[in-house]
Amino acid sequence: QVHLVESGGGLVQPGGSLRLSCAASGTIFSIYHMGWYRQAPGKRRELVATITSGGGGTNYADSVKGRFTISRDNAKNTVYLQMNSLKPEDTAVYYCHAQRPGSDYWGQGTQVTVSS
Repeated sequence: QVHLVESGGGLVQPGGSLRLSCAASGTIFSIYHMGWYRQAPGKRRELVATITSGGGGTNYADSVKGRFTISRDNAKNTVYLQMNSLKPEDTAVYYCHAQRPGSDYWGQGTQVTVSS
């Protein structure tokens, strides 16, 4: 069983920055591919970014390329999402996801609100 806890969400003005963290426990963190997803009110959950188990490969949604950066520290069992140049349309609940063949896990989510 994998337990994921997100933190770092909050209210930020357009153009501002936030860094989300997701701490994992209960497993060997380094064997999991990790990702961030988001869900805005009335919309489907969508992929934001993913990172491979070793950290060597990343993938981003077109809407966040050049603004968001996903990274991980396997020694700390933590994955991060650095979000810069935030826009109102980035407002959503952000979820951490851990995946490997045969299993996947979700965190409880953290709210990000971009508003002036």
